[in-house]
Amino acid sequence: MLTASDLRKGLKLEIDGEPYLVVDFEFSKPGKGQALYRCRLKNMITGAQFDRTYRSGDKFNAADLEEQSMEFLYKDGSRYTFMNTSSYEQIELLEEHVGDAINYLTENLVVDMLLFQGRPIGISLPNFVELKVVQADPGIKGDTAAGATKPVTLETGFVIQVPLFIEEGELLKVDTRSGSYVERVK
Repeated sequence: MLTASDLRKGLKLEIDGEPYLVVDFEFSKPGKGQALYRCRLKNMITGAQFDRTYRSGDKFNAADLEEQSMEFLYKDGSRYTFMNTSSYEQIELLEEHVGDAINYLTENLVVDMLLFQGRPIGISLPNFVELKVVQADPGIKGDTAAGATKPVTLETGFVIQVPLFIEEGELLKVDTRSGSYVERVK
């Protein structure tokens, strides 16, 4: 059981049977009366956000969340199939639950799947993935100003900005948190 004094940014708690993430947190102690805890909460299933204020005596339950290591197997239409690496159980997620991770998913990529009461609600990617360039226009001669970039299409269909020297067929290291080019993989 958690109390209002345990609230902090990043805490996951259960309200009305659903998991919520504390996105923003502010503590205030008025001159007289109880302390107030203002939170911005995000529903981890629907993504809806709202503000709520709690008093110092309020209590909550910690969310029953568990992470499992899963391997991405394949995409079938708008369904993404993952396999538990220890029990070999397969789980399907819809495209809206996968979110922006679809830009980085390649076959056999190991991700962490977040489960709430045994049902999947999202995935966490590794910080960096290696993706192959499938389409890259040549750099234009004379476009050599410092930091010049060009767009390339990766094997997942994701388009990112890279330096002019990157060519088709090369393997790139991409940061999944920002969606930016990191380096070439040799």
